[in-house]
Amino acid sequence: MIQRRHFRIRGRVQGVCFRYATKEQADALGLTGWVRNCPDGSVEVVAEGPPARLEVLSKWLKRGPPAARVTEVQVVEEPPTDAFEGFAITG
Repeated sequence: MIQRRHFRIRGRVQGVCFRYATKEQADALGLTGWVRNCPDGSVEVVAEGPPARLEVLSKWLKRGPPAARVTEVQVVEEPPTDAFEGFAITG
């Protein structure tokens, strides 16, 4: 069973390699989707995969890489599209 989660992460999350570290985590978990910086200083992530692996990513996003200071993570469940071939850094 595949699920899709849309995350918005706030705090000190830009300029601290958050996108690259998120891609490493997603790749290691075998998830598909993307991560990008947003104009408001947050980071947005869309990931698809098995629920247990998405939960591991969700827990990791709450702390991020060592230089990050995460203050908020919003999560929205969405219908999976199975449209991704891998996990990409965009924006």
